[in-house]
Amino acid sequence: AGDVISINGSTGEVIRGTIPMETPTLEGNLGIIMDWADAQPGAMKVMANADSGPDAAQAASHGSVGVGLCRTEHMFFAPERLPIVRKWIFNPNGGGLEQIKEFQRTDFRGLFKAMDGKIVTVRMLDPPLHEFLPRPEKVTKELAEQLGFGGDTKAVTDAINAMHEENPMLGLRGCRLGIVHPDFTEMQVEAIMNAAADQIDENPKANPRPRIMIPLIGSTAEFKNQALICKAVAERINKERMVDIPYEIGTMIEVPRAALISDHIASLVDEKDGKPLCNFFSFGTNDLTQMTMGISRDDSNEFIPKYLEMGIFAEDPFKSIDEDGVGQLVKRSVADGLRANPNLSLSVCGEHGGDPKSISFFHEVGLNYVSCSPFRVPVARLAAGQAAVRQLLKQNSK
Repeated sequence: AGDVISINGSTGEVIRGTIPMETPTLEGNLGIIMDWADAQPGAMKVMANADSGPDAAQAASHGSVGVGLCRTEHMFFAPERLPIVRKWIFNPNGGGLEQIKEFQRTDFRGLFKAMDGKIVTVRMLDPPLHEFLPRPEKVTKELAEQLGFGGDTKAVTDAINAMHEENPMLGLRGCRLGIVHPDFTEMQVEAIMNAAADQIDENPKANPRPRIMIPLIGSTAEFKNQALICKAVAERINKERMVDIPYEIGTMIEVPRAALISDHIASLVDEKDGKPLCNFFSFGTNDLTQMTMGISRDDSNEFIPKYLEMGIFAEDPFKSIDEDGVGQLVKRSVADGLRANPNLSLSVCGEHGGDPKSISFFHEVGLNYVSCSPFRVPVARLAAGQAAVRQLLKQNSK
């Protein structure tokens, strides 16, 4: 074993050995300031990006008013779950969905319990399927056996290569996956709604509030296809479980075309009952920035530091929102969406949701919530309160 060191995350100081530590709490003067920030008229609320019960509980302890983004794919990478997911990918009609549904249902129960009546926004599966597959050179006879290929490593490798995409981030992912495999959308909504009903069975006073978020849409037809499936399943589960769980269906605005047709998306209604199909927008500013600026976030370190040094970029656009470009798409989408549906809820769930400068911009354009990592919730709460105060001072100075 190596030597033990401790690192001061604030100063960068490296200390030999173990030093006493304590978990910070929002009490005393800090707690008072946080309460002041939350109490500012018009201040945006702060949710958290959380994928498990413990993450959600941590976020709640920091003052989060809900989960603004639960990334279901993070549930699939557990060692006991990944083989089941891989089997389904290789053979979508060969079963496996029931097992996937049950472990999703278990995780969602934890989220609803931790949030205790607060909103939990679950994004439908978003990443390309290849992210769950082994690399061809890592395929062993044991792995091929585990995946149902009878130890035939070549068959597994051929199957992986057959699924190869030249640009997977713009390929079969997000809502496209649900459209090609509607049973996968149905399974996820069943898991969400049954988990919510389970919480009510456990505690009749419970008030689970699921939000179902459809990712990567670029057209009204894509959203409508998935929203109607989600709604049908949610209504069916409510009826089967004899509950009346209030659910909402919405979308991530992360494709520039979606931002440009926001009024069309927000005005969609279910022909059967005349009710709006889209209850909320959540701006996925990570992908929206990538697609608008034509920059791969994963590869940007090759040149963004130089751009910052030369003054080509004033800020890293993946850390602070590009107000003149990406920000204008958000601003237009907000205005168009609200014009079509004044009751539309508006939030952001990209990395920018925890950046104070970006939060100030989001306040100005009229978002209701920001969502960020659990540990950035206090920073976001303070920034949201400060943005509200700045707006008030600006109004009073006129």
